[in-house]
Amino acid sequence: MKRIGMLTSGGDCQALNAAMRGVVKCLSCSGEAVEIYGFLEGYKGLIYGDFRMLTGADFSGILTKGGTILGSSRTPFKLMREPDENGLDKVEAMKQNYYKLKLDCLVILGGNGTHKTANMLREEGLNVVTLPKTIDNDLWGTDMTFGFQSAVDIATDCIDCIHTTAASHGRIFIVEVMGHKVGWLTLNAGMAGGADIILIPEIPYDIDKIVEAIEGRAKRGSKFTIMAVAEGAISKADAKLSKKEYKEKMKNYQYPSVSYEIADEIQKKTGLDVRVTVPGHTQRGGSPCPYDRVFATRLGAEAGKMILNGEYGFMVGYKNREIVKVPLEEVAGKLKMVSPDATIVQEAKLTGISFGD
Repeated sequence: MKRIGMLTSGGDCQALNAAMRGVVKCLSCSGEAVEIYGFLEGYKGLIYGDFRMLTGADFSGILTKGGTILGSSRTPFKLMREPDENGLDKVEAMKQNYYKLKLDCLVILGGNGTHKTANMLREEGLNVVTLPKTIDNDLWGTDMTFGFQSAVDIATDCIDCIHTTAASHGRIFIVEVMGHKVGWLTLNAGMAGGADIILIPEIPYDIDKIVEAIEGRAKRGSKFTIMAVAEGAISKADAKLSKKEYKEKMKNYQYPSVSYEIADEIQKKTGLDVRVTVPGHTQRGGSPCPYDRVFATRLGAEAGKMILNGEYGFMVGYKNREIVKVPLEEVAGKLKMVSPDATIVQEAKLTGISFGD
């Protein structure tokens, strides 16, 4: 009998349930007896032994359901080695709960921080298989993460809706898309939604270049401008600051987010009407799109196959249109950034999109 622990950690996204279902479907169809222990609220459940036995009924009807049936939470990797408020050794507690339940493997679904902890548990001797979840698509070692395409669809739909009101009123609209450190989501949604200006963290912007792009459109007869701005977009001036200097500046920051700062600067420099729309956590919510349902199911099935074969210590990734096994030590602690020289960026520029640089 296989005894499998399962948890979802970090921010939720679409297709978490679909991925878990894929794992369980594969294991169930193998004919081998399986017990599934679902740890609640991410690593918290593994630390404090908060789990419940799951049956096939728990995974029925969840292919199209967003969020996660196990619940999730953020447990920062940098705090994992620090005792909790009661002096509990978190790493030792996770190991003890693993051994107490006589688990053969942990299936962990999550993003960058989640993978750091998963790799640490591998180093501590636990059998681990991970699945790449994040709407940011920023995990190293995989071309795609589940949740990303669903978030792109939602952000794109928001930009589409903004187009009609922007055109009707001749306004500048900024749509703020999720992404603190990496701009894949903003870049893809911006291109899909026909944004005129796209600002991402990897390409620091110059406000004068943005104004130049807006005024250039006006000269060509365009009365409105659509901007897709990542929440982590940063100006060239701020990008030159040290981490300490930037933190000091942000202590007195007067805007709700960077989009409002950019809107204020554009208004001051042009006198034009600028509006900001923030779709926020809607980008994480709702049902997974068909692509993510298929993709997450495939990843889950491959994870199940790896467990049956006793292949541990890997993330199930996707490279060059094929499912691959990526060693966890290669994934942990690395981000897949958008290179300013990436072909997708150059192609966007060829169509007239400005990146404010």
